[in-house]
Amino acid sequence: MRVLILLGVVAVALSAPQGPAEKVIAIVSQEFDQQPDGSYRYSYETENGIKAEEAGTLKKATGPDAADVIVAQGGFSYTAPDGTVINLNYIADDDNGFKPEGAHLPTPPPIPPAIQKALDYLATLPPPAPSRA
Repeated sequence: MRVLILLGVVAVALSAPQGPAEKVIAIVSQEFDQQPDGSYRYSYETENGIKAEEAGTLKKATGPDAADVIVAQGGFSYTAPDGTVINLNYIADDDNGFKPEGAHLPTPPPIPPAIQKALDYLATLPPPAPSRA
């Protein structure tokens, strides 16, 4: 048994990163809190300026075929190779999925005025009557 453990330790040591290109980044702070009701909160910060935090709660299912889900919100930040600070905040739930927000994310072009006018008009119409088959 001791030989197997020794062989495992040697294998891990040999597979460890080698050379100056591999740098280990230390964690400056880290917190994690898990509650019995399924809610949680975590955060961490590394020595190279990466920061992240998230909080989540358990949302109980309401329908017979629905499943319990975690609703989470959080964010992270880091410095890109070009020196730009990237901040991303998000909400993740079962209604809207994952919704990220950040100045670095692409945005859609504005809706042309004629299209917006048509959409506004359509929104004022009553819903169509159900069809009878």
